[in-house]
Amino acid sequence: MHESGEDYIETIYLLKKKKGSVRSIDVATELNFSRPSVSRAVGILKDQGLLTVEDDGELVLTEAGLKTAKSVYEKHTNLTRFLMMTAGVDEKIAETDACRIEHIISPETFKGIKKYIKEHKETK
Repeated sequence: MHESGEDYIETIYLLKKKKGSVRSIDVATELNFSRPSVSRAVGILKDQGLLTVEDDGELVLTEAGLKTAKSVYEKHTNLTRFLMMTAGVDEKIAETDACRIEHIISPETFKGIKKYIKEHKETK
């Protein structure tokens, strides 16, 4: 899956957790994208079997979409935490960088980062 697809899936997942239901306009607003861009992405994600669109326009992640979203979000949160712990950057910078890294990191490196975080839990 391309980076943009992962961003859409993650955004839908997070908006669903926050709002309860998600429509294309919510995604467009959250990502600051045009409605036609979101509509095109939704069509692609539908074709890939990652989401469905209900009759009322609600976007619903399929089982595969939910699995993908949780995986991307896990990378995002762990990478953010890792960057804050090791590089000493603030959360905003760590989040921005994590968003870039989450799409290209190897499973092996990510596994190592999770191990590092577990072994070096912050004591705040």
